[in-house]
Amino acid sequence: MATGPGKVQFKITLTSDPKLPYRVLKVPENAPFTAVLKYASEEFKENADTSAIITNDGVGINPAQTAGQVFLKHGSELRLIPRDRVGSS
Repeated sequence: MATGPGKVQFKITLTSDPKLPYRVLKVPENAPFTAVLKYASEEFKENADTSAIITNDGVGINPAQTAGQVFLKHGSELRLIPRDRVGSS
């Protein structure tokens, strides 16, 4: 959801918690997505260096782009997942 001039809003859900808590973040569309990842990780008390953000379809998002680019490509509903859980058996 666009929230006025130059801002985008993301709903980020923590997938590793069975209760599926979420946070709604409003950020400038030109903010680096690495900053969004870092802030969301801190909100959920996860390590940003070992976390990734994926779409609801499970597609990984490259953090080397702006928040506005991610919003346009993937929409507003995203998921935070600790990387140590990706591909583990």
